[in-house]
Amino acid sequence: MRRFQQRKRQRTSIPEVSLTPLIDTALTLLIIFMVTTPMLHNAIKIELPQGSSQEAKKEPEQMIVSIDNSGKIFFNNKEVSIDSLGETIKTFLAQQKNADMSVWVHAHAKSPCELLVGVIDRVKVIGGIKDVNVAMQKITSTRA
Repeated sequence: MRRFQQRKRQRTSIPEVSLTPLIDTALTLLIIFMVTTPMLHNAIKIELPQGSSQEAKKEPEQMIVSIDNSGKIFFNNKEVSIDSLGETIKTFLAQQKNADMSVWVHAHAKSPCELLVGVIDRVKVIGGIKDVNVAMQKITSTRA
């Protein structure tokens, strides 16, 4: 009889996993998502009127910095020195209504690499420039 009671005690002492912290965490996350989801959507619902005419899209004027094989620097086809390049671009940006414009750098394949890096460095420190792009020619493959 004692053996039976001892075995019964051993079987009833199985450890249990408490699900309460898991449920509390899940409900807390549910409440957080319910509160933040409406904030993610625009609160003002506007239905725009429809029309048949469209405004003409004006292409923004581009900023192109060119470097030829002799090391001369041009900004929009006007020769500038590397020292005056920053001021020239700042003056151009002041005249434009479009903020955050891109600058394209067209460098000759034989132009010195340090000159290209110097030009890119001077352009990047100017405020109001979205990005600096280096133009490349697409390689056409002759393989079939």
